[in-house]
Amino acid sequence: MAGRAIVSAPWSTLALVRRRFSAHVTVPPRAGPSGVSCSQLHTQVCCRALTGQVDRFGGVTVNLAEVGLPADISEKTFSTLLKDSLAQWKADQKVAVWLQIPISLSRCAAAASDHGFMFHHAKRDYSVLALWLGAGESRLPPFATHQIGVAGAVVDESTGKVLVVQDKNKTKNAWKFPGGLSDLGENIGVTAVREVFEETGVRSEFRSLLSIRQQHNHPGAFGMSDMYLICRLSPLTHQINFCHQECVSCEWLALRELATTSSTTPITSRIAKLLLYGLEQGFDKIDLTMEELPAVYSGMFYQLYHQQLPTTLK
Repeated sequence: MAGRAIVSAPWSTLALVRRRFSAHVTVPPRAGPSGVSCSQLHTQVCCRALTGQVDRFGGVTVNLAEVGLPADISEKTFSTLLKDSLAQWKADQKVAVWLQIPISLSRCAAAASDHGFMFHHAKRDYSVLALWLGAGESRLPPFATHQIGVAGAVVDESTGKVLVVQDKNKTKNAWKFPGGLSDLGENIGVTAVREVFEETGVRSEFRSLLSIRQQHNHPGAFGMSDMYLICRLSPLTHQINFCHQECVSCEWLALRELATTSSTTPITSRIAKLLLYGLEQGFDKIDLTMEELPAVYSGMFYQLYHQQLPTTLK
């Protein structure tokens, strides 16, 4: 299986916790020839407010790993610094503050909690706390709540067969399309191609998106929600060399057989019938093709999946 992928809530301030920013806190060196003591150093730190990156919604993101705090800063000293910073942010009418705290400064989380900050999420080596400063109830988005699974239906149009596997360590050895969890930052077509190769040894290329399944309270997603997407792929190679750690069997199976056999899952059977229809009537009847478009605010690009438009409407 690949690593987990997540879908975050639809407010882009959340994405800002991953951005780097230019902080303006200046911290003098530790005690040495200059004669600056540790307590004097902490006093000088508290004379300046933390400054982070402001997002387009009026929120501020501060990464404590980048602002030059002393490695041994105390909770009390940081609390004073944060208090002064909050006063400045409120005066500037900022609506929210995100604090990214490295694990080495975890004690700062306790100090932040005294000022109303709450945990938002955590990764391997940092946690993120958030505080709503705007009017009314908090409108900050929750953290990621989904994982993304992607399968690849590799269809050989010349034979009418599709590549299927039977997973290892399952209570039922049902035929299904090879697939797994999408890595962070990985497009679904790339996931499908990668997972197919890792499980079966067959190389393929992305053609279209076929379906999306949504499921909640998924036991395999820590009780969160799960999105499962199936893509149509075309084979570049045909020789099978499947992964014995993940699969007990792998075959090129006739679509018509897969659509009618009881040795499969309901979703695989349904997609097999869809693919059979596409094979007979044209895949343009079932495909959701991908088009890359520029994002309005970030200047980056995203992938949009939809039925092909007539040439006159493009």
